[in-house]
Amino acid sequence: MPNVPIDWASVNWLYVILLALLVFLSTLIGTLISFRRAILGAVLSALLFSAGFIFWTYYPHTLPLPTSPVRQRTIAPPPPTPSPPEKPDNPVKDVTPPSTKAQ
Repeated sequence: MPNVPIDWASVNWLYVILLALLVFLSTLIGTLISFRRAILGAVLSALLFSAGFIFWTYYPHTLPLPTSPVRQRTIAPPPPTPSPPEKPDNPVKDVTPPSTKAQ
């Protein structure tokens, strides 16, 4: 097995803790609903976690919660589009030279 160093400083610990809490709650609820049957509890826990994870990561809520760390790093804002030059409020439309009459 190759030695893969992990940059522990770049880990989003809040995201890890919140997902661990989501797993704990889904396992607790799955075990209670299945009346302590191991296979049924595991299936229900996996389904509850999947639903919670999808809601947490992909639902467009406006809560200040951490979302997918992959999405936070890979999506860059689009480059700014240049705005068209502003037109003057009252442009001169007559381009004929002024008459030069001798007085």
